[in-house]
Amino acid sequence: MNATSLTQSDCPDVKVPVSLFFTIGLASLAENFLVVVAVIRNRNLHSPMYCFICSLAAFNTIASLTKTWENLMIVFADVGQLEKRGFSETKLDDVMDSLLCMSFIGSIFSFLAIAVDRYITIFHALRYHNIMTMRRTRTILGVIWTTCGVSAILMVRFFHSKFIMICFVVFFVVSLAIICFLYVYMFMLARIHARKIAALPTSGGRKCRHRRRWGSSMRGALTLTILFGAFVVCWAPFFLHLIIIMVCPTNPYCECYRSLFQLHMVLLMSHALIDPAIYAFRSPELRQTFRKMLLGSNWKQCS
Repeated sequence: MNATSLTQSDCPDVKVPVSLFFTIGLASLAENFLVVVAVIRNRNLHSPMYCFICSLAAFNTIASLTKTWENLMIVFADVGQLEKRGFSETKLDDVMDSLLCMSFIGSIFSFLAIAVDRYITIFHALRYHNIMTMRRTRTILGVIWTTCGVSAILMVRFFHSKFIMICFVVFFVVSLAIICFLYVYMFMLARIHARKIAALPTSGGRKCRHRRRWGSSMRGALTLTILFGAFVVCWAPFFLHLIIIMVCPTNPYCECYRSLFQLHMVLLMSHALIDPAIYAFRSPELRQTFRKMLLGSNWKQCS
């Protein structure tokens, strides 16, 4: 098949059943809400890292709720209960787009905050509790949520502008580059630090304490690296879709990629479904909390 013979009809839009969107949306909504409740209620999870994870789960909850509600509106529109281009429906669609943008920007900022927190935990362990106080953590979260809300409103309000779309894509690429650099730098320093620990005298318990603390910090960093990798895999196709819209809106081959848009949305929604599974698999404390919550055991709540 060549470019001259390829037309839009040669690449029909791939349709995903609405039931699949509903299933992913409801499952991810329940999972992330469970994470938020677990972190809020369990005193042992009241640390900066888990606060940032809770924030990430809250943004995922908003994304899941938004996409589920949007699919519900599509169903009502298909059966004639809603106007597809009505004034109120258009306004509501703008609100949902704003919430989706906010969840994306919030996820990026949450990953960046978690990466910085892990860096301080590993390489400034003795000063960690002086640097990352809960008061400072609350301030960071307040700045993140305020920035995300304002940015999302501006992006949706002016999204028809090509400049805003370019800014959105550039923000994604630059954020990925910063976070990737931070993780690579962290693991490079980790190798050097591990060699220093290995060179410590074998006698005494100091070396064992260093290794235990180091191992715990590195497991946390590895968990967050997996989370970030899942984020990239799930969101990158959507941003490639935006780039293609800007670069080659009429190219037939680009049209074939755009025909996969609903699959990109499935991936995007799956991110909110994958994250809590990674938390539960990698964090014993969260696993124990989930088990106690689901089984109705008595456990300490925050005051």
